[in-house]
Amino acid sequence: MVKVAGMGSRLVRGTAIGCGVAALVGGGIGFAVGEPVTPKDILPARVLPADLCARIGDVSNLLPKASSGPVTMTQGGTTTISCTAASSRQKVRAYTSASVTVTITAYGGLDAGAGNAPFTPAQVASRTFSRSTMNKYDGDRPYPTKASRTATGLAGESWTVHTLVQRADIVVQVDYKANPVDADTAQKAALALADRAIWESKQ
Repeated sequence: MVKVAGMGSRLVRGTAIGCGVAALVGGGIGFAVGEPVTPKDILPARVLPADLCARIGDVSNLLPKASSGPVTMTQGGTTTISCTAASSRQKVRAYTSASVTVTITAYGGLDAGAGNAPFTPAQVASRTFSRSTMNKYDGDRPYPTKASRTATGLAGESWTVHTLVQRADIVVQVDYKANPVDADTAQKAALALADRAIWESKQ
């Protein structure tokens, strides 16, 4: 009976060691021993809604009052979708102009090299976000956010603002340029538009 008990003790100890090893490799044992990554191991980018720009909705409040009705952005692209809208100075009586572009990108996974589990779509999106040269936004935000702004015009009455927002596998960039406009107002508008794009990109 003593011998059997010893075997049981060794079995328990061996199981504990095995569990510890599994925890260290994170379950990616196949990749850790150098098995090649196949295309099926890498998650593809998800398909964004075909009517994403329409879902984002009316952006007439960001543009000069060139029309009395709502303004829906024009959509282009598939994995990366661009939504655009603009109003030129010639279409309005006052000396005003504005343009807005919202770029929504759904990222897929990537090969992380021999012996490594592939990057997940969320990891690729996060890496892309972190590499942006925009400044980290200091305000209270539900998602990681970066922003930048540039003044133009003799009196600084024109502003171009950029906003970058990441949520899971999605990265949204908003580029908004208006004349005349208050810088803080333009930045808040770009942030609100980015959040709408993040929300509507959910299937």
